[in-house]
Amino acid sequence: MEGSAEEELERRSKFLSSLIQKKKAIEQEDPHDYLNVRVRASDMPLALQNRAFRCARDHLDSMPSKLDSKRLALALKKEFDSSYGPAWHCIVGTSFGSYVTHSIGGFLYFSVDKVYILLFKTAVEPLEQS
Repeated sequence: MEGSAEEELERRSKFLSSLIQKKKAIEQEDPHDYLNVRVRASDMPLALQNRAFRCARDHLDSMPSKLDSKRLALALKKEFDSSYGPAWHCIVGTSFGSYVTHSIGGFLYFSVDKVYILLFKTAVEPLEQS
């Protein structure tokens, strides 16, 4: 009886070790690999970044063969305006330059496949009435 208890303990120990190894392997995988995303510059929380990556990937996958950069920019802008408040701006293309001022925590420049996306938030301040 003592031998079978030791064998059971050993079996359970190996099983738990394999679960831990699998979990570590999953944690070490880069979540951007399967989306084919590369972050170029960012001042944005990871949760928002991941939302932008997923939204961009989904819209790119739903497009016919040719990139519709305006449609993708509008989709990202609407998604972020509705989820995180107004004044999000989005620039999409394969070649562009920019220099922008953004709110703290509201800047992400990344690429998906060969498409570059700049997503940023600006502050909205009411105009003073004179």
